[in-house]
Amino acid sequence: MVEQIFQRSLFELGGQPISLWWIIKLLLAWVAVGIITRLIKHFLKYQLLSRLRIGGGNREAIATLISIACGAFGYLIVLQATGIDLSSLAVIIGGLGVGIGFGLQDVTKNLLSGLTVLIEQKLRVGDFIEFDEVEGFIEEISIRSTVIRTLEGGELIIPNSQLAEERVTNWNYRDRHGRIEIEVGVAYGTDPVLVTETLLEAAYSLPEVLMEPTPKVIFVGFGDSSLNFKLWTWIDCIDRRALIQSNLTFTVEYYLRQRHITIPFPQLDLWMRSPHSSTDAIANSAQSHSSRPAMASPATNKQQSQLAHQDTLRHWLSQVSYFQNFNELQLRSLIEMGFRKHLVTSEILFRQGEKAQEFCIVLSGAIAAVLEGEYQEKQIFAFTSGQYFGELPLMLGVPYPTTMKAIANTVLFVINQKGFEKLLHDYPVLAEDISQELAQRREALAGYQAELQAIGMNTVTDGNLAAWFQQRLKQLFTGSPH
Repeated sequence: MVEQIFQRSLFELGGQPISLWWIIKLLLAWVAVGIITRLIKHFLKYQLLSRLRIGGGNREAIATLISIACGAFGYLIVLQATGIDLSSLAVIIGGLGVGIGFGLQDVTKNLLSGLTVLIEQKLRVGDFIEFDEVEGFIEEISIRSTVIRTLEGGELIIPNSQLAEERVTNWNYRDRHGRIEIEVGVAYGTDPVLVTETLLEAAYSLPEVLMEPTPKVIFVGFGDSSLNFKLWTWIDCIDRRALIQSNLTFTVEYYLRQRHITIPFPQLDLWMRSPHSSTDAIANSAQSHSSRPAMASPATNKQQSQLAHQDTLRHWLSQVSYFQNFNELQLRSLIEMGFRKHLVTSEILFRQGEKAQEFCIVLSGAIAAVLEGEYQEKQIFAFTSGQYFGELPLMLGVPYPTTMKAIANTVLFVINQKGFEKLLHDYPVLAEDISQELAQRREALAGYQAELQAIGMNTVTDGNLAAWFQQRLKQLFTGSPH
């Protein structure tokens, strides 16, 4: 009786009698195909493709597309194995497809969008994205939806159609670099050059801030109660933006306080005429002044200001002969090109044979150029306050032939390669001075000659190395800056 119920034909489909038992077998076969499809995707994503060292986003896309193809092929095989003639059902399947397409437009839209996202690879697993005021990492991209792990730790499921149609910021498209900004308002009367230097020093003091691109200070404008500035810095881990921005804000406040730079409160002065006698006003004013706490004398404030000024890059650089005639705007531009670096006695700046793309000006102390031999060391040069070094490795593109070591507590002003090229372009007189300095560094040139021969530049001989170097300088400061 039970067997007859399961075997009884209910209707015919594609020339095949359909019974309850046939339907059960079909469902079981489809479940088996679904399980096998999932296993194939898991094997491809976590076993085969990972061993081939394919990226996470590519693994997800490849595994998903192959599993879909295997699933579709498996379902067709199951239908054929059950005896259904699919050719006779072509019209019916087409009609059902149209009906399903209208009825499930959103689902179909998400499926097609999912395929688009997987194939285009503009968004990949592991990318840090910003979407609809939500930030997070892409955990999974499936056919219908994408899972995003937010910075708060939650899992956000977004339909793929929204990712395909709406605006998405992908911080990982090329790298994870990004810019953060700090807005600062200082009191009127504050030296803008000092503010620029202070903000840049605060930025360079954080290890998370990139040296390239270099931090920038933007003078935004004149506010109601303050001069408004912005500090632009770039970091290589934009997902930690909030923490780094907080740390940078603390650092900026500390440096401003150390330089006695005031952040003003918004204020409004109100003047009123009083019908009372001026004597009452004078008495009240005297009583008010007597109740105020004692304030620092002007002489004390002036001494503090002078001490703070003497420790600024503006003060140090104006003592260097090349920059003594610079005005405030030129000094500000120079300060933006580099940063201050402190060395203690015997500290090594660069090792012999080490490549470094930095031009250094000695602000105080001294740096020795030491040639390290197998059995002994020989000091070739000593660079003291106002002198510079590093132009030869920058121009020749070779490692340092000597070890640069501090022989006293030293302060340097360090400029990277782009800043150095801009400096030569803006101030050709400095390039001429560097050319003249070559004549006094014969031993150093001999060391660089050996480095050039080692890398195959045999055409630059000892006799014309200085001339070649001067020609290279001329090309730099007559060309366009970067």
